[in-house]
Amino acid sequence: MYEPAVGNLNIDIAPQITFEDIPEHWVCPIYGFGKDVFVPLEG
Repeated sequence: MYEPAVGNLNIDIAPQITFEDIPEHWVCPIYGFGKDVFVPLEG
């Protein structure tokens, strides 16, 4: 789960970067899926 306030420094995504601002060519380093597979969680 990606939390924009925290980012993910393990994969060079700084805090405050929205998921929409992550490059389209990004691929999940754990599962190998592109951004198009992920959906926002409501809550």
